[in-house]
Order: sequence, then C-alpha cells, then structure tokens
Amino acid sequence: MSLAKEFTKGLWKDLPPFRLVLGLCPVLAVTKSAETGLGMGLAVIFVLTGSNILVSLLRNIIPRKVRIASFVVIIASFVVIVELLSQAYFYGIYQKLGIFIPLIVVNCIILGRAEAFASRNGVAASALDGLGIGLGFTISLTVLGALREVLGQGTLFGADVMWASFRPFTFMAEAPGAFLTLGILLGIMNAISKSSQS
Repeated sequence: MSLAKEFTKGLWKDLPPFRLVLGLCPVLAVTKSAETGLGMGLAVIFVLTGSNILVSLLRNIIPRKVRIASFVVIIASFVVIVELLSQAYFYGIYQKLGIFIPLIVVNCIILGRAEAFASRNGVAASALDGLGIGLGFTISLTVLGALREVLGQGTLFGADVMWASFRPFTFMAEAPGAFLTLGILLGIMNAISKSSQS
C-alpha cells in the first residue's frame, strides 16, 4: 500500500469512530463542544503519531512476550507529555477535558494501531497511519462536538451563532444527545458509502 493511502485511509475508509467503531468513550464524553472535541483530537494525534513512530522503530527489539506492556509504556509516556504540555500552555482546555487526557493511555484506537500496524510496518508508513487516523479522529470529534454545541447551546467555539429567539435543545448537551448525533452521522456516512458504490 502506498504512503498516501496509509494517510488517507484514516480520513474515510477507516475513520474512527464511525468505521472502526473504536474509542467511543471519549467521543461521547468530550464532545459537548467543538473546542473540547478539537482539544482531545489534537492530543490523540500527538500520542498516536508519536507512539506509532516509536513502536515501529523498536518493533524488532521488543520481545513478543512483553510487546503489549511495552506498547502501553510507550503510549503512557506520550500521554504524560501531552498532559504536562496542556497543563502548562492550554490550562483551560486541560480543565475541560479533565480525566479524559490520562485515559488516552487505554484508548483502544491507539493500542490497536500500535499492535495491528506500527509493530509490523516501517517508520514512514506508521507515522502516516498515526497521523491519518488521528486526523480522522479529530475531525470526527470536532464535527460531533460542533453539532452538539450549536444545537444544545446555540454557540460554536463559544461564539453565538444562532438567532436571538433560538431555544437550545438541552438534550443535545447531555449523553443521549451524543448517542443520537453519533447515530445520525453514522447513518449519513453509510448512505454516502452505499450511493458511491452503486
């Protein structure tokens, strides 16, 4: 597979969470707004790309018996870097994301890409895989958060975007609103895929 395909597969074909159906906990929990969706997505891009590169570099050195534990240590190291950087430079978003930044360690997308892809492929392909999947995840979270924020609060990235008499659907700011929005977006993506195949 070409390097371009490794990057672009995460933007539609293997788009998390809609195609891989992985990492749904942060998707549903942190997408009350576009800002938190974007913030979590950027953190995942950094961790996923960095851990993919390091796992690929070390794939012939790590013994098979301890590969999963080694991958978790590598991923956790990148998560600590993200957490410390966000505390130092992006404290507002750090407070909004809270416990979900440290929980990136157990995000199955990241461990899954390390095991299924980075441990079997070269550095360039692994870096592009991590970047593409991470970018797709970021787009997914941002779009989901934007829809929930606009409908649930009448704002987008904190700025008013709806008319003065707009009454927000508070349901959209709650957990059921996340499930509903995710389901609608998944249905739209499946309809697009079906129509493009016909």
